[in-house]
Amino acid sequence: MRSGARLGIDVGRARIGVARCDPSAILAVPVETVARSAEDDGTDIRRVLELASEFDAIELVVGHPLSMSGRPTASTDDAVGFAERLAAAGATVRLVDERMSTVSAQQALRSAGKSSRKQRPIIDQAAAVIILQHAIDAERASGTAPGRTISVEEGP
Repeated sequence: MRSGARLGIDVGRARIGVARCDPSAILAVPVETVARSAEDDGTDIRRVLELASEFDAIELVVGHPLSMSGRPTASTDDAVGFAERLAAAGATVRLVDERMSTVSAQQALRSAGKSSRKQRPIIDQAAAVIILQHAIDAERASGTAPGRTISVEEGP
């Protein structure tokens, strides 16, 4: 298991959920929900990079949304494009399968007694926690980093 903090990123059309883990990569916790900005604005990218610097993250683990059959969805290109923008800004970025992360986050919040209205501001963070926790657990179990590293040369 590689040591070092990581950020988990759940990319949505309106918001980006951010989670982090400790340097021992044991536990993922929510950090913040970042508002999406226009691509040419870049305030969302800057904020995620600021958080990565603040927590001294060795990599950013971005959820890769696929359908249950493993095929790309409308959200796939958006998430990959966001990951590419992070990589182009100099971050080490890894895409990991995020199937069911938002559904799991919604179920967990509902079972904790949070209403749908109260879930909205934190659902993206909860999904980011699930994405990151799955990634660090998978790495611990297999001994290899999960998903794949994104390169700036890739197209969406």
